[in-house]
Amino acid sequence: MSTESPARPHATPAPPRPVRTSYITALGVAQFGIFVAILSPVFVSMQLKAEELNPDDPAAVIGIVLPIGAIGALIGNPLFGALSDATRTRWGRRKPWLLGGIVALLAGLAAIAASTNVLTLTIAWLFCQLGSNAAFAALIASFADNVPEAQRARVSSAIAVAQNVSVLAGTYGAVLLVDNLPVLFIAPGVLGVACVIGYVLVTPDRLPETPAKPLALPQILGAFWTNPVAHPDFALVWLSRFCLIFANFMFTTYRLLYMQDHIGLGENDAVAAVANGVLFYTIALLVGTALAGWLSDRLRRRKIFVAGSTLLFGIGLVILAFTDSMTTFYLAEIIMGFAYGIYSAVDTALVVDVLPDPEKPGKDLGVFNIASSLPQSLAPALGLLLLGFGGGDNYPVLLWGAGVIAAIGAAAIVPIRGVR
Repeated sequence: MSTESPARPHATPAPPRPVRTSYITALGVAQFGIFVAILSPVFVSMQLKAEELNPDDPAAVIGIVLPIGAIGALIGNPLFGALSDATRTRWGRRKPWLLGGIVALLAGLAAIAASTNVLTLTIAWLFCQLGSNAAFAALIASFADNVPEAQRARVSSAIAVAQNVSVLAGTYGAVLLVDNLPVLFIAPGVLGVACVIGYVLVTPDRLPETPAKPLALPQILGAFWTNPVAHPDFALVWLSRFCLIFANFMFTTYRLLYMQDHIGLGENDAVAAVANGVLFYTIALLVGTALAGWLSDRLRRRKIFVAGSTLLFGIGLVILAFTDSMTTFYLAEIIMGFAYGIYSAVDTALVVDVLPDPEKPGKDLGVFNIASSLPQSLAPALGLLLLGFGGGDNYPVLLWGAGVIAAIGAAAIVPIRGVR
């Protein structure tokens, strides 16, 4: 699933009246619920499940399951977003997809908990990704329906904070539930359902006055493409995002196994160390976000922040290649968190500055979000290949590879001409 700033679908114009704090809170809580349910398996519990199914080579299970599941994120977000635009029911057009998606996600998590082989685990995870992206696409579309332009930056910040806090909460939840794997999968799903229900109860879901046009195949396929030759600046920002997310998932997919195999921690200690690392990462991320957003606007510069933070993230990955102590591991997490905070604060502004058609941002921002979803299907496979160099568990090669990919993402920003 794509974990980024909301795309604005070109459906109903935003209403002129400001939204209240209660709406912003409910939106953030719903975002938190969806992401804590879908990201907890990615960062911790799926790796524990892989060890249960294949104790001798859990990385091989991860390398199969997560890439196939990420295909669901790649396809599901734009597809379900378009379907929610075309939906007309007495309950609205977003709410059926919000509720249906989060319930489907819960069912998929329960199926993962009950899986006894890699095939059923893979199918269940694919179902989870489809369900979560149905809910997330409807939530972001609902954001666009309800939030006026003057408030979108503030409300988007609430979404970003909720997303990052969900990662922290899911990781620490794993510390408490590490000995009860079924509950570790199902509890975040139950929480997600409760959070989404809260949002549905307080949010209007107005239907457009004009009837929906039937979705034709060319329209659906066109949602996945923006011409990179005609719009090179947009293509370069897309490439940079792709590289950063790719590098990030090359490490985070195997982070728990890294703590056990490279650092030498036991299972419970490794889970606790990952949770502490995510805490340091999140604190540094929030600091980086606050500083970079203000400074970028003040200096009217985008490229230096995006390129510099992407390169700094790569440096953090390379530091991990030489790490043999918890102190250095936490230092690397702080560096990467600070870098990603800078990136997340400025990259959205950069991509909006180079949109091919500012009057119709929904389609192109949807294409941009593919740069976040697609690496999730590819990075685990390349990571598994690099881990196998020299007989297996070669984390230095994995981390150097991730660092080089991040550096490519930084270099992609330099040729952009339309933005300083």
